[in-house]
Parts: sequence; structure tokens; C-alpha cells
Amino acid sequence: MSSKIWLKHYPAEIPHTLEYEEIPVQTFLTRAYEKNPKKCAIHFMGRELDYQELYESALKFANYLRFLGVEKGDRVAIMLPNCPQAVIAYYGILYAGGIVVQTNPLYTERELEYQMQDSEAKVILALDILYPRIMKVIHRTQIENVIITGIKDYLPFPKNLVYPFIQKKQYGFSVKVEHRGSTHLFTEIMKVEKPKPIDVPFNFEEDLALLQYTGGTTGVPKGVMLTHKNLIANTMMCDAWLYKCEEGKEIILGLLPFFHVYGMTTVLILSVMKSNKMVLLPKFEVEQVLKTIDKQKPTLFPGAPTMYIGLLNHPDLSKYDLSSINACISGSAPLPVEVQEKFEEITGGKLVEGYGLTETSPVTHANFIWGKRVVGSIGVPWPDTEAVIMKPGENEILSPGEVGEIAIRGPQVMKGYWKRPEETAKVFADGWFLTGDLGYMDEEGYFYVVDRKKDVIIAGGFNIYPREVEEVLYEHEAVQECVVVGVPDPYRGETVKAFIVLKEGKTVTEDELNKYCRNNLAAYKVPRIYEFRDSLPKTAVGKILRRTLIDEEKQKAKELQAK
Repeated sequence: MSSKIWLKHYPAEIPHTLEYEEIPVQTFLTRAYEKNPKKCAIHFMGRELDYQELYESALKFANYLRFLGVEKGDRVAIMLPNCPQAVIAYYGILYAGGIVVQTNPLYTERELEYQMQDSEAKVILALDILYPRIMKVIHRTQIENVIITGIKDYLPFPKNLVYPFIQKKQYGFSVKVEHRGSTHLFTEIMKVEKPKPIDVPFNFEEDLALLQYTGGTTGVPKGVMLTHKNLIANTMMCDAWLYKCEEGKEIILGLLPFFHVYGMTTVLILSVMKSNKMVLLPKFEVEQVLKTIDKQKPTLFPGAPTMYIGLLNHPDLSKYDLSSINACISGSAPLPVEVQEKFEEITGGKLVEGYGLTETSPVTHANFIWGKRVVGSIGVPWPDTEAVIMKPGENEILSPGEVGEIAIRGPQVMKGYWKRPEETAKVFADGWFLTGDLGYMDEEGYFYVVDRKKDVIIAGGFNIYPREVEEVLYEHEAVQECVVVGVPDPYRGETVKAFIVLKEGKTVTEDELNKYCRNNLAAYKVPRIYEFRDSLPKTAVGKILRRTLIDEEKQKAKELQAK
């Protein structure tokens, strides 16, 4: 048993345990509408939606999904950046009794096809510019209907008229889609008057709200099954951690993408649960973010280290007022101390590091925002969350200071991996979820991550699984052997490097490999560095020693720093 020695550090305002209402996630939106119908729910590039419009739009979307044949438990995919349609659809799918499948808009055809096949999604909602990509793979999936929207659909006048021209210049093409057959326009769906609530039977413990794809320990993307209970619990824990924040008075900056579970919990659900306003931006552009903070005065800014680094390094930073920011929890990658200190100095707010995984909805640990925090530590477990350090490969709980695998138990831990009972069984031991991360707990109950058991590369807050990149490289006719590792990067935290051994008599340039990878992988997964070698280090049985290459790169980085 874990002794929860960290509880002694809890401020009086944070309860050790919480009571979770057995309600579906979408009930938060129903309540926000009933209590604050005219309060601003979303600000998007000058356009605002109040809670009444958000609620009614979500119901319209839900009713339309039912009209298309979506039933309880059916999967519906959302392939959008952060925009009002993403929020409307998320709650609409849940109102219809469906399960949300968040899909990264950067996915290539290959990645999209795999996720749609695996999730067996019946409907997909996507941006207009993604329509051609979807149509190329749709016949190999179970998608029956495609709903299309555009950024312009929720822009104020005259931005809505200008945007299509900007988009055409940016992407080199424009897409015209008609509302007919199995293709539907979001704008047409929103024309329905007086949508009706839908009564769907509900089981708090068992019903899935979300399939969130992750590479897990094997590198093969798996759907993490998150229930309504998982998401409700983690959002309520987050609310307890942010105890100084007031209902209906906070403004949350929605920069973290909703297709990342951290952005979904801390912005998409928490904002609605507390009747707060979310300020959405479709992508991270430093100057646009600085202008938005200056004008919209967000009080909460959940983010990733690369975001804070990007803002701090902007040459015109001093021209913008960031003093509205009161609290930030940084996730998805280690937070450098100098970034934390400089950000707090400039904003006057608090920036602390947290820790979690897709499989834990996602947060399990954080430093206290207004309490004791320890530099270099991921903090302490959240309410109702137990954590221990286990001896890898054995179910033995280690003592403080001993390095082992971080294991978690709590109401935010996933139900399992979609259609993969064997994979699920591998990551649970005696009811503990095994994170795959190596770390230790100190005598005070603060936790530290020292390394990753799995080889995931975290670049700019995105999880990149080497095996996925390697599989693409191995399909190139000139590549005999390859291994992909994360190498230190001052901005992204890590960046992707590929070591390549070419087939005898074959040649390929770095540019050619880069172009090939860009056609088969999302941009953030594409290697930034290629190194051609005659051979790769291997074990006696021929297994490539990835760790040797990682250690080489770390040594090179140290030597460069020393200079």
C-alpha cells in the first residue's frame, strides 16, 4: 500500500478526497447553459458565443448525428484545430450518446486511415482543406458520413470574407464542398431551429466518452478508453488544485490542442464545468498569442514548455502586457527552471510543472501552484490519486530514493486499450497502472522522473514514437537499417534524429528522405536530422542498441554546452 506521505504538504484548501457526481461530461454544458445562458463561453478571433448558443449548437449537432444513424457507443471523429466547431461537436457527440475520437488535423492519409480503421468511426467532422485527404482513404474505413466546416464559418465579418483568400494562398488550393449525399456542411446543420434534448441511458463507471490515440509502450497507436468517470474525476481534481480560481470569472487560454487529452481536460471540459470563458486559437503563432493575451486578458494558461519558451524569446515581448495570467500548469515535457522563473517574473503569475499520461486522463501529479514546490520535481499526486515506485518487472514497491517504474492508481486511470486486452493486461499489475516512466519518490513524497522506459520522443509537447517513424523509413527502397531517437533540442525539448544505413549500391540524399517522410508522416514526426552510417551498434543477437545512440547524442550535447 502507498502511505500517501505527500498529503502533509497539501494546503488546507485542497481536499484529500473528492466526491464525484455520477453524471455524463455533457451535463456540465447543460448546467452552464441553465445557470449562465448569456455568459460568453468562447472567444474565437473576434467572434463570441454565449453558453446558450454553445448548448443549442451542440444539441443541433447531436440531433443531426442521430439522423445520420449514430447510436449509443458509436465512434465519431473530430479532425479540427481549436475552434468553436470542435467544442460544439465534442459535446454534441456526447449528447448523442457517441464516443469522441480526437484526430490530429496534421495526420497524413496513412495515419488517418489507420486510426479510422481501428476506431471504426462512422462519421468524421473535418476542416474543408482536409476533405481531399479524407476522400482518398474513406473507402478503406467504416466512415459513412463526412461533415465539413471551415475556419471562416465562425469568424466575424469581414474576417469571414477575407479568410478563404488567405487560406488559398497558404495551402495553394481551396475546396468547395456541397451539402448532399454522404457529405454534409456544418453550416447547414446549424440552421435547424429549436433542437431537442436526447435521452440516452448512461453508466458512469462503464460508458466511454473518448477514444484518445497514443503509442503507448509498443509504438503502435492504440485507442485509450476514457470513461465519463475518468474525465469527470480528472477535471474535478484540476479544479481542486486551482482553488483560488472563481467560477464564471476565469478566462482560459485554449492553445493546447483539443486532440491532445491535456488541452481537452484543462480547457474544453474545465472551462464549461466552471462556466468560464475559453479563448481559442487554431494554432500556436507567437505574435498572435502575445496579442491575444494582451487584449483578452486570460487568467489561466495551461501549456507546454515550448509555448512558454516561444513567448519568452520573442523580440517584442516587452510590448505586450501578460500580467493577467495568474496560473499555468505546464505539461507534456519537462519544464526548465529558467523558463519557470522568467515567465513568473514577466507575468506575476505562477507556472508549475505537472505530469500525466493519456492513459490517466491525463494528470496524476503537479507541484502546488500556491504552496510548496520543489525544483526538478513533477510534484505530488492529485487528490484520490495514489502513486508508488515499483521494481521493474516485479510487483515490489520500492522505498523513497530508489529508482523504479512510476505506478498509478486512481479514478482517472483508463478503462484499457481499445480492442487490445493483451496490451491492457501488460500495463496493469495488482490494480496499478504502470506508466513506463522511471523515477523515484523522495522522503517528503515528491516525485521525480529520471528516464523513460519506453522510447517515446517528446518534441514540442507532441509524443513521437520511434517505431512509427522507423517503419516509414524502412519502406524506402534505399534504406537497409535505421533507428530513430530523440536528441536534446533547446526549443522543442527533444527533436527527431534518424540514423540510416543504406543498402549496398543505393543512394539517397537527406533532402530526398525528408520529402519522402513528409509525404508519409505528420510534420512534427519528420526527422530534423539524418546521419548516414556504415553500421549501427548492436547486441550479440543483432538488436540495435538504441540506448547507445541516445547516450552518444547526450554526450555530444554536453560537450557542446561545455564549449
